[in-house]
Amino acid sequence: MKGGAVIRIQHWLWLIVLGTLAGCAQLPRNESSTPPSIILVLADDLGWADISCQGSAWETPSIDRLAAEGVRLTRAYSNGPNCAPSRACLMTGLDVAAHGVFTVAPAARGKAENRKLVPPKTRRTLQDTDVSIAEMLKSSGYRSAHIGKWHLGDDPSSQGFDVSIAGDRRGHPKTHLAPWKLPNLPEQADGTELADALTDHAIDFIRECGDQPYLLVLSHYAVHTPVQVSDEALNRWQKRLPGATRRQQKYAALVDSVDRSVARLMQQVESSGKSDDTVIIFTSDNGGLEGFTDNGPLRGGKGMLYEGGIRVPLIFWGDRFSGGRVVEGNPVQLTDLAPTFLEWAKTNPPASGSLNGASLVQLLEEERDLPPRDLYWHFPAYLSGSAKRHGLWRTTPVSAIMNGDDKLMEFYESEELQLYDLSVMTEEEDFSEFEPQKVMDLQNRLERWLRNRKMPMPTRPEGP
Repeated sequence: MKGGAVIRIQHWLWLIVLGTLAGCAQLPRNESSTPPSIILVLADDLGWADISCQGSAWETPSIDRLAAEGVRLTRAYSNGPNCAPSRACLMTGLDVAAHGVFTVAPAARGKAENRKLVPPKTRRTLQDTDVSIAEMLKSSGYRSAHIGKWHLGDDPSSQGFDVSIAGDRRGHPKTHLAPWKLPNLPEQADGTELADALTDHAIDFIRECGDQPYLLVLSHYAVHTPVQVSDEALNRWQKRLPGATRRQQKYAALVDSVDRSVARLMQQVESSGKSDDTVIIFTSDNGGLEGFTDNGPLRGGKGMLYEGGIRVPLIFWGDRFSGGRVVEGNPVQLTDLAPTFLEWAKTNPPASGSLNGASLVQLLEEERDLPPRDLYWHFPAYLSGSAKRHGLWRTTPVSAIMNGDDKLMEFYESEELQLYDLSVMTEEEDFSEFEPQKVMDLQNRLERWLRNRKMPMPTRPEGP
């Protein structure tokens, strides 16, 4: 830069140009008013820490690419710690009080003599009065498909999906390798992986829709048990993870089947020139199952309201988002997806009433924080535990409230309150003894919410 004033002027002009381009790069890449097609990839039991961009030893290059080019939310939560309540909340945008699916039935697990409370009854399915995201988007001209695990009734078509493949009441497949014997899913050659077959049908649906906006829910059965993969896949992961156990190698291969699915969906969208009006969303229905995966640094796993049971991956990809963003300070729940979809589709909530979530559009596209709010959970059920890890119970009836980094859990059987500071995500230290005023404030807000939502509560059994 010592060559003279002219060179210095040229240098500063070039910096201004670069600054202008950088500023443009911070804006959403697509400000189109066209309602986007929506692809929701829902994994089953995939933990927050099961993707490599969040610290996993399992390799997930396609999901990592989705995050590198999209928006990754690190404080995303399912509305329940196991499959059915989480999926019911996601599909309707409603909390558990509204649809009544509190757990995977029955709520009274384990031996009766070991339970000190009587849990409320839980519904097993969505009702005809529950309005699904597929039904909400119909008025905006969306065609819809649900491919894969449903777990909320006999058939997704009863909740407004135009296409329904491989979904019914079951919570997991008998096998991840053909033959599967799943509804509307043609059999393929023995040993074909289920995730591949579901993705085949998802891509067929995308092609059939052409220029019509669509909602595609690709709901993988992976990585739910049985943790089962082809010999070819297992051999591949034995070479990649020579120091891992056989169970870990099989689990990594099952995770890989979901990652390959994401790669194929991205390729289909890009090759068809539709990335400007298509959004791909990747998430899971709850945390990872202990014994098969390591949810660390999070505490606990599937079936618990600790972070390992409810914190889930959540990634948004498409040209309307600035690439490579990581959002850490805005806790969100899966009930927020329905109002987000409605805002994209420029349609209103169902006539039956408002939704319990909040649209994420301002966070995702305008890059503005969401207004502060409390998040809540209610899980009034028992889940049996592994004697080695949990003792009698994985969980007893519990509710929780989250305000920023503060999280209070109220266990009804033991009448115990636990307070955690989530700026340290491990939940190793209970601060309830040292913060009595904060505990009182959060408990009052939690109990007010439970009353206002008329949540059914566990009760003490009547005496003899």
